[in-house]
Amino acid sequence: MSIKQTKEGWKVDFRAGGANGKRYRKTCKTKSEAERYQKFVEAQHTTTGKPWESRQKDTRRLSDIINLWYKLHGQNLTYNIERLRKLHNTAQRLGDPVAHELTSSKYGVYRAERIEEGRSIKTVNTEMIFLNAVYNALHKIKEIEYENPLKSLSKIKEKEREMHYLDNNQIITLLNALKQYPDAELISLVCLETGARWSEAEGLTSTRVKNLKVTFTETKSGKNRTIPISENLYKKLKEQPTHASNKLFKSSSKFFYKALLKTSIQLPKGQKTHVLRHTFASHFIINGGNILTLQKILGHSSIDMTLRYSHLAPDHLHDSVKFNPISNLKN
Repeated sequence: MSIKQTKEGWKVDFRAGGANGKRYRKTCKTKSEAERYQKFVEAQHTTTGKPWESRQKDTRRLSDIINLWYKLHGQNLTYNIERLRKLHNTAQRLGDPVAHELTSSKYGVYRAERIEEGRSIKTVNTEMIFLNAVYNALHKIKEIEYENPLKSLSKIKEKEREMHYLDNNQIITLLNALKQYPDAELISLVCLETGARWSEAEGLTSTRVKNLKVTFTETKSGKNRTIPISENLYKKLKEQPTHASNKLFKSSSKFFYKALLKTSIQLPKGQKTHVLRHTFASHFIINGGNILTLQKILGHSSIDMTLRYSHLAPDHLHDSVKFNPISNLKN
């Protein structure tokens, strides 16, 4: 028995430090008081029941707490399997140390080595963000007693990446090259009309195409987005045969890459299918679209992400010509 309600109040009856530990019994007025008393007593004991002895060391390795984090929290996240894989890869590269023995200086050395290997700043920062999340989450729910050993490390500042977008001629060239890959062509059209990520468009089901709109679920932000589309695209989607689970498309990114290689289009590293999303956003602003509306369409949680496209607006900083000091000087 631990805590039980009696006529006198709430009775606490337990052994601190395990089955062979000292027995404690106390009656409290409220259940919460009883719970606080039990936690207080147990906090004073180790598994031996001797409060003057040091606590048993936490010998769990980094891979152990990663698995624990995944069981208690991580499996509920979007892209959970991919994140778990990346976390275990990081643990392996670090030598799978005892989790509490990893220090900011040790991780700093590891991070520097990753950059020397040619890994991008974004990749290195993401690895640390994922690992921080494991330590912070487990400490918050008291599964580990120590604080995040990496909390003093800041992310490395990234240079603003070039966001390439396709001009009108390149869009036509790409779509022509995609004609022999019908699924990849239609997915690309969805991305170009809605600003969707490739995975969002590729994951569309017939039930998410209604009333001249498409609804994207399982998005990066975790929030559903419903975007209007043209009658022409709507008709094509409605005519598209379905596959398992009412999905409209099979996995088709490899066909996009094949089509891209057949063109003269050159893209920055890591921007293959994502160029379609950048192309939508860029043309939206170039054609006079509102930046706040674009934020909602793209599903950005922060306006800062969307502002990356603001320089493409027709009147962006145009007042610099009108109000600069030279403009007021007499010839």
